[in-house]
Amino acid sequence: MSAEATNPASPGAVTSSPKLAASLEQDGPPSPRRRTRPRIDLRRLGRAAFLGSATRDRLPDAIGHVVEAHRAHHPDADLEPLRRAYVLAESSHRGQMRKSGEPYITHPLAVTLILAELGAETTTLTASLLHDTVEDTDVTLDQVGEEFGAEVRYIVDGVTKLEKVDYGTAAEPETFRKMLVATGNDVRVMSIKLADRLHNMRTLGVMRPEKQERIAKVTRDVLIPLAERLGVQALKTELEDLVFAILHPEEYQHTRELIVDNASRADDPLAEIADEVRAVLRDSGIQAEVLIRPRHFVSLHRASRKRGRLRGSDFGRVLVLVNEDADCYGVLGELHTCMTPVVSEFKDFIAVPKFNLYQSLHTAVARADGQVAEVLIRTHQMHKAAEAGVIALGNPYAPPSEEQSGSDPAPTDPDGERIDPTRPGWLSRLLDWQEAAPDPDTFWSTLREDLAQDREITVFRADGGSLGLPEGASCVDAAYAQYGEDAHACIGARVNGRLATLSTVLRDGDTVQLLMGQDPASEPSREWLEHARTPVARIAIQRWLAAHPTHDDPVHGPEASGDPAEAARAAVDARSAQDGSDAPPAAATAVVDQPGATVRLAGCCTPVPPDEVTGFAVRGGVVTVHRVECSGVAHMKSTGRAEVGVHWGDTTEARVTLVAESFGRPHLLADLTEAIALEGVAIVSATVEPPSQQRVRHTYTLQLPDAAHLPALMRAMRNVPGVYDVSRAQHHVAVP
Repeated sequence: MSAEATNPASPGAVTSSPKLAASLEQDGPPSPRRRTRPRIDLRRLGRAAFLGSATRDRLPDAIGHVVEAHRAHHPDADLEPLRRAYVLAESSHRGQMRKSGEPYITHPLAVTLILAELGAETTTLTASLLHDTVEDTDVTLDQVGEEFGAEVRYIVDGVTKLEKVDYGTAAEPETFRKMLVATGNDVRVMSIKLADRLHNMRTLGVMRPEKQERIAKVTRDVLIPLAERLGVQALKTELEDLVFAILHPEEYQHTRELIVDNASRADDPLAEIADEVRAVLRDSGIQAEVLIRPRHFVSLHRASRKRGRLRGSDFGRVLVLVNEDADCYGVLGELHTCMTPVVSEFKDFIAVPKFNLYQSLHTAVARADGQVAEVLIRTHQMHKAAEAGVIALGNPYAPPSEEQSGSDPAPTDPDGERIDPTRPGWLSRLLDWQEAAPDPDTFWSTLREDLAQDREITVFRADGGSLGLPEGASCVDAAYAQYGEDAHACIGARVNGRLATLSTVLRDGDTVQLLMGQDPASEPSREWLEHARTPVARIAIQRWLAAHPTHDDPVHGPEASGDPAEAARAAVDARSAQDGSDAPPAAATAVVDQPGATVRLAGCCTPVPPDEVTGFAVRGGVVTVHRVECSGVAHMKSTGRAEVGVHWGDTTEARVTLVAESFGRPHLLADLTEAIALEGVAIVSATVEPPSQQRVRHTYTLQLPDAAHLPALMRAMRNVPGVYDVSRAQHHVAVP
């Protein structure tokens, strides 16, 4: 079975963006707007590897395609390192053949061409040409370093180590851990590895079926998720299609037939919508390039499973490319004004980029016949980053004004590791939590779980920042993502302004305010592991629990383990003894505009001066006094009950019921009653409900010597660590 019969795309038949249109070149004509490169013949390149010129003043003919692609992105690049790297690679691999029958040099040439088309800088291409020399030839790393500099040596060494890693279930966790750390310290290492795997997958047809399947599964489970997290969509999508063809040949064939049938249709609703978009933007004076971006095989297969019968507009997306960020929003406004938008499909990945550098506006527009087209709006630079991801970063270690030549070493720390490289957030987090992992097996298992997460959400912090978390993450994950191990002291959260437990699952776009305790006794609970989804959270909690194997659960500590009501009564008794009196003082006096009436303060809202109050007459000549915002007032008004005028008398003393909401921790009850006593307030009665979901509710009836002191008392209670809210009691009682 040939590679071209096995795979949906063979070398040269698929370009990096979009791949689907090129892979169908034999089934239908390409878009007339698209300019494609000539098909690359690897056998011709192989012959040129032996016959091409290798003199110093001329580039070898075999790397002409690489040079053409490289200069399209870097017109001023110094090509001398490429010439020397090719000469060394060709002479070192001379006599070696691939299983497909081509000279081996065609492989590093093809890998380098993939990277060149994605815009990789000269150093990456130089290392790519040499990436197999140290492993497969007599060339040593020291020789590479002497000839091409420390940068190229570092990258080649990293790729060589990655080649020795078994990514399957029998992988040695510590080896893989070290390899990923090397990748994190220079993302160009993994860039070359991904391009290497892509070319091998393109030519996998010469392998036995069982080996094809094994390699495809490893690619699916490890390398495709890595490509996604590095933002290299051009490699990720083609790898997905190649794996799809091998592991699911029937579904792949069915999807291919759908594409061929759609290409034979006389009408093309997607092209018609694209023309409408061009007309709208032309009339509005916005300079933009409007393209049709066909879906790749896996994307179309997912769409067909989700939507059932596909329409013509489902086979691709409309891509709008502009020059400036502001133009993106201008395009969006024009399309939503002049066409029918599908508002639920709008997503802004420019204001909030994805974790893998991706930026774009997503929307959708509908036609009268029901055809709906997805529209992607981005700048040319965003499009480059969307396709190439970390490869578009160039050399993250060189000053912006310098052209990387491959001769200058990257900065390192005393241990020889790279210093703070520019890399996506996922890689930064990976390096952080791999250092914290207590053992290699934990690192390996958490990494595989993380790679299995194919969707990420963005939540906003209270300070305006944002956090990228996997779908299904909880407030526990947000706490450790924001504070690291300091999150051990987290006692709760507010999600979108409302109090929430740490187990609350977050949704894309939520705003999270994490409530941090100041008590050193605040520590993580074993229950948190049930709600943690991210490696950084799970590893941090596991490390703490391992270091404190006999520690009491802080949520149900010594004080919370007994009867809360009994503890509250004991605290009240202590305060009463301290005050020297068991009898509660009188409440504030309310005067009603009804002679002879008996006044009773309503228990549902416990009014105190200077609350604005009103009254209602009840049986027996009694007038109940309510705060005007009490829910009982609205009820009685709705039934036609007449209000009675009420005002406060000269008495300043007042009795009030307050409810304190808190997170459970040791000594909280003692601290809260102490804060009340320090304000000169007597506790008449108190109840503490049993803890529920790490939260405790305290209800206090208090006697204030002066009602005007109530705001200060409530502030003092809120300042007790662990207390997140104090409010006036609002009892739901029957209204007489």
